[in-house]
Amino acid sequence: MEQLIQYQANLLKSINKDFTRYAYSKLPWKSRFLGIKGFRGVGKTTMILQYLKYELKDLSEHLYVTLDHPYFYQQSLYELTEQFYQLGGKTLLVDEVHKLPDWSRQIKIVYDGYPDLQLIFTSSSALDILKGESDLSRRVLIYELGGLSFREYISFVHQVDFPVYTLSEITQNHLQIAAEITAKVRPIALFRDYLQSGYYPYAQSEPTVFFPKKLLQALEVVLQSDINYIYGYTTGNTAKIKKLLGVISESPPFTVNIAAVADKLNIGRSTVSNYLYALHNAGILRFLNRKGKGVAKLQKPDKIYLDNTNLSLVLQANTDKGTQRETFALNQLQHADYTTSLPPKGDIFIEEENLTIEIGGKNKTAKQIQHIPNSYVFADDIEIGFGQKIPLYLLGFLY
Repeated sequence: MEQLIQYQANLLKSINKDFTRYAYSKLPWKSRFLGIKGFRGVGKTTMILQYLKYELKDLSEHLYVTLDHPYFYQQSLYELTEQFYQLGGKTLLVDEVHKLPDWSRQIKIVYDGYPDLQLIFTSSSALDILKGESDLSRRVLIYELGGLSFREYISFVHQVDFPVYTLSEITQNHLQIAAEITAKVRPIALFRDYLQSGYYPYAQSEPTVFFPKKLLQALEVVLQSDINYIYGYTTGNTAKIKKLLGVISESPPFTVNIAAVADKLNIGRSTVSNYLYALHNAGILRFLNRKGKGVAKLQKPDKIYLDNTNLSLVLQANTDKGTQRETFALNQLQHADYTTSLPPKGDIFIEEENLTIEIGGKNKTAKQIQHIPNSYVFADDIEIGFGQKIPLYLLGFLY
């Protein structure tokens, strides 16, 4: 166990609290059993290390481990837990839990066997935590961590802080909110940078020119390793999934014709659906369905987007601007826990607010939604709005 303690000490040297994710203050850190899932590079590891260093403090009672570590080539998680507990351990933070064979069974054994030990773990977005072979649904609290909001990006990169606003506050007070923002920063230029490379925190640690390659490498690991391991897929499956992703990235927002895609890829229709939902669960795709339809396995999504604009621009450099705007809006709304659906008219319906939004450029009018009550246009390339026309970038202040 000494090598794990030394590994933890080395990691903590570079951890600070100059910036913390919005989720940091929201998470139920005192919960006995907490899981955090998210795409590679969104900041899961940094967040739990911040918690370890600044909240737990007494490192003799708390231990961070990653299941990528060579220690676990010969030792099981249970054996480590037993030794750690005997030495007075109180909190075990387990990174990359999806790397553990029979993860749900082993985690459940640790949880049940040491009732006064706190267990916090992270995993890939692709892992369906509640559907492992052991029933964890009544035990674990799950939080899904997305990438940086536009508000967080401004704070992280430019050290200018703004509060979080609800959608209701934005629609009712957007003139005042935009005036406060534009008094401190020039949001249009920052927004362009954010759409290109601002969603993943690690992109800010090196020149922007290297970011596309690193994001593609992360995507490759998710496709080749995480999805294959979690779903039991082979390299043949991965090749088909990549082709499917290529078809989607060429024409988003993609309206699915399952039969046509199945014929093109020479696979069954149910297999296409399985692949779509694997990509959705992995944080690579984002769905928008008609009201009341939900997200059910084998149910055809009405519209498919890539998860975020950074990913869409890496996979398809000439992504249509309209698609970029819709991708951004959907991503920010869903990460802010709003329930979204595809309306008969307009681009997105937000169920909690009974609100319809149309998304476009600065010359976008409300013609398409003019007879719909409680509807707004969110327009790109404007700093200040007017009436029912609101700057698109303000949707980046929801979390």
